[in-house]
Amino acid sequence: METEFKHIPIMLKEVTSGLNIRPDGIYLDCTIGGGGHSSEILKHLSSKGKLIGIDKDQEAIDACKKRFSEYDNVILYKGDFKDIENILKTLNITSLDGVLIDLGVSSHQIDTAERGFSFRFDAPLDMRMDKSQPFSAMDVVNKYSLSHLTRIISEYGEESYARSIASNIVKNRPVTTTKQLAQIIESSMPKKVVFARGGADKKTFQAIRIEVNHELDKLFETLQFLITKLNHGGRMAVLTFHSLEDRIVKNAFKLCATDCLCPPGTPICICGHKKTVNLVNKKPILASVEERQENPRSTSAKLRIIEKI
Repeated sequence: METEFKHIPIMLKEVTSGLNIRPDGIYLDCTIGGGGHSSEILKHLSSKGKLIGIDKDQEAIDACKKRFSEYDNVILYKGDFKDIENILKTLNITSLDGVLIDLGVSSHQIDTAERGFSFRFDAPLDMRMDKSQPFSAMDVVNKYSLSHLTRIISEYGEESYARSIASNIVKNRPVTTTKQLAQIIESSMPKKVVFARGGADKKTFQAIRIEVNHELDKLFETLQFLITKLNHGGRMAVLTFHSLEDRIVKNAFKLCATDCLCPPGTPICICGHKKTVNLVNKKPILASVEERQENPRSTSAKLRIIEKI
């Protein structure tokens, strides 16, 4: 059953103010989702400004087409933002005044049972952000070797019980539903650990979701490319939700905000590296206590912002 595409935008005021929006600027929302952040960006744009929204989920694109149907300055494009170089060429966009990337899974995707993202519902294993791709969580869980599955759960889920979980998944194949997978995960570790975590499914589900959607692939390179497309004074804001992606964003921003990269003690710079951005916030911005209470999904969010020199 299709449900309305809803998503509560995280740190809406912080993102909007952080972008320092120019009324006549060109802004890119790389993961437009339900259009929550983009809707706020549009309020600050004049008729001369432009908003480009990208998402790999066709349901998101369809929802935003309806939401922004009265706007003449909105361009929507179905695609993966990691293919942004080709997308910008296709749209004939050569420079940007602001970029937003929200790396979280949308509320709609989590709350739509048949999408298979959540262990709260008993649904077929899926987890595809782009439903047109053939590869799904069913393939990861049922076709990966024990060693490959262990590595995925350990690296992407940072799960200390990865070997035990992977072993039990292999033993219980075929695994076809979210509830079946959740039960296997919880049976693979001590009950006290499950109790202490309030359920033990999250890390493994995260790992499988990242693998299915290639969420970390080319993220570092994409961030660096987008920085080259920012106009002077243009800003990029990125929302992350777990340590793996936040580390990538932090390192990409740090590299572009650093001058010489020569080893310490080198008397004269020989690398020639020059910084191209300033860090707007050296430490990540976190959701307020009030927002975390109203929207628990904002609890793990971190917002990092840079400005092009």
